[in-house]
Amino acid sequence: MSAWVLPDHIADVLPSEARHIEELRRDLLDTARCYGYELVIPPLLEHLASLLSGAGSALDLQTFKLVDQLSGRMMGLRADSTPQVARIDAHLLNRAGVARLCYCGPVLHTRPGAPHATREPLQLGAEIYGHAGLEADIEVLNLALDCLKAAKVAQPSVDLADAQLVKAILSDVTLVPTQLAGIYASLAAKDSPELANLTRDLPEQQRQGLLTLVQLYGDASVLAEAQKYLPPLTGVREALQNLQQLADHLTAVNVTVDLADMQGYAYYTGARFSIYAPSASAALVRGGRYDRVGAVFGRRRPAAGFSLDLKTLVAAVEPRPLQAAIRAPWRDEPALACEIAALRAAGAVVFCVLPGHESEVDEFHCDRELVQVDGQWRVQAI
Repeated sequence: MSAWVLPDHIADVLPSEARHIEELRRDLLDTARCYGYELVIPPLLEHLASLLSGAGSALDLQTFKLVDQLSGRMMGLRADSTPQVARIDAHLLNRAGVARLCYCGPVLHTRPGAPHATREPLQLGAEIYGHAGLEADIEVLNLALDCLKAAKVAQPSVDLADAQLVKAILSDVTLVPTQLAGIYASLAAKDSPELANLTRDLPEQQRQGLLTLVQLYGDASVLAEAQKYLPPLTGVREALQNLQQLADHLTAVNVTVDLADMQGYAYYTGARFSIYAPSASAALVRGGRYDRVGAVFGRRRPAAGFSLDLKTLVAAVEPRPLQAAIRAPWRDEPALACEIAALRAAGAVVFCVLPGHESEVDEFHCDRELVQVDGQWRVQAI
């Protein structure tokens, strides 16, 4: 095998795509900053005990592990930035009130999340700590939609679910872990026969509640149906009320609901959302409420947020036009050098053409050129 062949699901990012990704990164971080979110940059590498504290087995399996040559301790390359941001909030900032934090950086996965996915996503996210009310959920959802708007994603739609529903239905029932895992798997697959088999010994109210969840997916009217047919338990009512408020807030986009969607049930603690678009085959954004994320760091703060992969996002939007630039000749001439420096200081891109390369194509669109007129260097349209 050639030494320059990269590992499976790892790829170089070439100039056109890299430019687009970088422009999106700046636009999305600027959007988060307009909401008051502060940028943090967690390290790519951490001690494994810290990196995986409180993480589920899925994140453990996705994490590359290695031995630190300095300390001999096990280290990991992050597979998700959220636990690191929770650590920053809990230990480094330690604020009593609300903290709004955003981030953008690569994460590494031992296996791709989908057949053609990269193992090196460029994860961008935003998280709000310290507020338990639905206002925080609405804020991160608004920010996620505004980020997609900044990226010019057409016709986004929001799918809502709640990780608390099953927990609320089973609040008075004791199950062994394997049975509970089977119930969640059956719900995710909408496998009613298997779910009926797994719940055959449960109290009738709880059993029927779980079997009903499988049927509760579709548009926002599903929430009204859920109010009628799910058990009238306090946790169930609260979850449905929160989802209804979120759905009522989303007047500008299409809203769907899937109450059997238990993705991330071990991580999320309340309402969760996925944002889709016709130009992408999978969700572009995932987020929701995860109040337990900081518990292992000594601060069980309310938390809500979202994340997305910029590499996936850039493939779902139209390519941006090349940046307009000024073409200039290459000469060792002080007057020309001064003019080029002044143009660059003003924010213009000035592309100096090396001798013999005048006809080559590059990443910039030169719509003007620097020419000498009556002894003076001037910018003219091409």
